[in-house]
Amino acid sequence: MVFVWLVGAIALLVLVSWLGLEWQYRQRAGNRLAFAAGQWNIEQYDADHYKIVGIPELINRTPASEIMVPELTAETTLLGKANLADVQVKVTITPQHPDAEARPDGYWFAYIVKLQKRTQFQVQVEITGPELRSLKAMWVRVHYLTYGPGGRQLQTGHVIVPLQFPDPESAPPWRDTPQASVMPVPTHLLTHLDTPVEVVKRYVSTHAQPGDIITLGETPVAIMQGRWRHPSTIKPGWVARRLCYYFLPTSSLATACGLQTLVDLVGARRVFFAFVGGALKKALLRQGGGFYQLAGDQARLIDDVTGTLPPYDQFIVLGPEAPQLIVDDIEKATGLGAAIVDVNDLKAVKIVAASPRVNRAIVTQALIDNPAGNADEQTPLVLVRPLERSAQS
Repeated sequence: MVFVWLVGAIALLVLVSWLGLEWQYRQRAGNRLAFAAGQWNIEQYDADHYKIVGIPELINRTPASEIMVPELTAETTLLGKANLADVQVKVTITPQHPDAEARPDGYWFAYIVKLQKRTQFQVQVEITGPELRSLKAMWVRVHYLTYGPGGRQLQTGHVIVPLQFPDPESAPPWRDTPQASVMPVPTHLLTHLDTPVEVVKRYVSTHAQPGDIITLGETPVAIMQGRWRHPSTIKPGWVARRLCYYFLPTSSLATACGLQTLVDLVGARRVFFAFVGGALKKALLRQGGGFYQLAGDQARLIDDVTGTLPPYDQFIVLGPEAPQLIVDDIEKATGLGAAIVDVNDLKAVKIVAASPRVNRAIVTQALIDNPAGNADEQTPLVLVRPLERSAQS
């Protein structure tokens, strides 16, 4: 009997120890080496020769481990309106480590990013060939191998660099609506290098008058904030893998990765209970939309893959962060009323945030036919001029 109790106690001790180790393992950060796109500049912009230079960073956010980077490479994809068969691209990577010099032969030597430290490297892209003015943007993918407590893991950082810039002085045509005139304003392909205030100043100031309202699409604002994720970086959990099947096929939450981005934002518990609450509301009260009310605004604002224009069609774009602060900053900097909106071709207009002087009813009516478009128009800004203001000017 004593032997049986002893064996049982040992087995229980082993089980508790195993569960403790497993719990601790699941809390470990692994190879948490973050990629930051950094600053990028176009240093040469001739008709047949572009030179773009960027300084990305690798940041060690692992709490108690050093992370090694034994390999790092970069590749580019060009987006344009012409055939690019004769265009040549050369990519050069130069380490800029704080404690080691780059090798003259261009070899990336294995480097250790110490605890809570960061390192930089330069990416130089030279593009040569005809028809370069037809290029709209460059997509850079930085592949870096991390080696640490999480094993040997290949990760990728993404950077989008605009290469084509509309003339801010050119006046797009106005369109009349019952209560306002609207002007869809073209811009370059917006990226993390832009800010909403500077974009509005650059492309709208020439055309705006006192009393005008500038609206910004919620997806372009999120893109400028860097709130887009490649599906390869997302690991769907239990909730996302199971609940995504219950959303309409057209929903951005109908894929495991799309739903997981919401889980990462608001937590698995909230998503699960929002799903249960939404189902009960629909079953008992015959009312839909309960999930989105309970899950929060971000649930409606996520755009899954194919949800926006290239190359962001390869990414999941979240909703903007702190939208009210953004519109308030725009109004303060430009004097224009500002609103961030979510508009589609189904005559649905949602005002995500608006500055105090914005007449929401006029903005809703002015955007009901989606003048910015849902295709590749690249007009993320729409200038709204209320008719009473237009008549007075």
